[in-house]
Amino acid sequence: MAETYDDEVLNYDPNRLIDALIAKMNVRNDASLAREIGVPREVISKVRHGTRPIGSSLLLKMHEASDISIAELRQLMGDRRKLWRISSEGGKPSSEVVDVQ
Repeated sequence: MAETYDDEVLNYDPNRLIDALIAKMNVRNDASLAREIGVPREVISKVRHGTRPIGSSLLLKMHEASDISIAELRQLMGDRRKLWRISSEGGKPSSEVVDVQ
């Protein structure tokens, strides 16, 4: 993957991440990528259409399947937040992101 990122890459776009994973993992489409990652294909579709964010568990599955570092995955989608904090609300774990720029 590229080491240097231009301004276009720094804009949040999860489609760029999905496209990069498809290319790196040499799969044909979103459904094939979903199978490789181990998620339902609807998850990838919802990410593509902006109705589901890429959370920490999905990011971890992408890392494990592709062997791309989490930092690089985040950079590919344009996520420039510096700190992630895991919190628990109502007994269900959720992730909270804190921007410390």
